[in-house]
Amino acid sequence: MKRGRPLKSEIRQNIVEILYLLGEGYAYQVYKIYAEIFAPVTMRSVYHHLRKGVSTQEFIVKAIKKEQGQYSWGTEVEKTYYALGPAASPKALETVREYFQKRK
Repeated sequence: MKRGRPLKSEIRQNIVEILYLLGEGYAYQVYKIYAEIFAPVTMRSVYHHLRKGVSTQEFIVKAIKKEQGQYSWGTEVEKTYYALGPAASPKALETVREYFQKRK
């Protein structure tokens, strides 16, 4: 029996399903969609699984963009855009597909 935490994660797999249909998205966008479709999860947990998914090659960082706007902390934000990586194995969940069909 292996020691330590298993590499598989239900949260990370759900994020794979979201990015499979979304194409690419930044972390907060993925979090908002996740919160609408699946059970409540913290934003910090989604951000953690996105970073962990990059190290396991389930996700890749497509771009890091600085965008201007009016935010509580200032006028600029840095968004990291994620997409599916070579190790991702989407299962095309029906609940995620229905969500994106309703959104269009």
